[in-house]
Amino acid sequence: MPRAVFLDRDGVLNEAVVKKGLPHAPNCLEDFRIYPEAGAALNRLKVAGYLLIVVTNQPDVARGEVKREVVDSINDRLRATLPMLDDICVCWDDGDQSPCRKPKPGLILDAAKSHAVDLTASFMVGDRWRDIDAGANAGVRTILVDRGWPERAPEHAPDHRVTNVSEAADVILGT
Repeated sequence: MPRAVFLDRDGVLNEAVVKKGLPHAPNCLEDFRIYPEAGAALNRLKVAGYLLIVVTNQPDVARGEVKREVVDSINDRLRATLPMLDDICVCWDDGDQSPCRKPKPGLILDAAKSHAVDLTASFMVGDRWRDIDAGANAGVRTILVDRGWPERAPEHAPDHRVTNVSEAADVILGT
């Protein structure tokens, strides 16, 4: 069975848009900036045999704050810039009861089933408590890209803390 690295999008692969001190997804293509280290980090993981699957909450669509076509165009740019990505899985829901909305593990579990992933040999890399709890709830090892966001801690302590996706790749490849 293949192993995977599940990656949050905003704050891990691309810069989050900070409003009132909190991270948000970019709501237009002009605000979408991929971190410079992302490509090389993902290439190293791909060469090592990992599937690379983005799992992202995009509740602004359900809230009517951004059109789905805009998020789709951002994801298209992400795929074009980082072609080593195997899949991008999106939860469009705003409600915390949705099984796909992180911290629930639905996005990860559905992607794992679709790609026949061995969860015990896989990782979740995220920058927020929702990502870490979703990974823990799915049974994968977790890596927090600590951007210092002023929000609550995850219920499950991350297995590792790093400052960017390149350091996350170092951790994964060193285990």
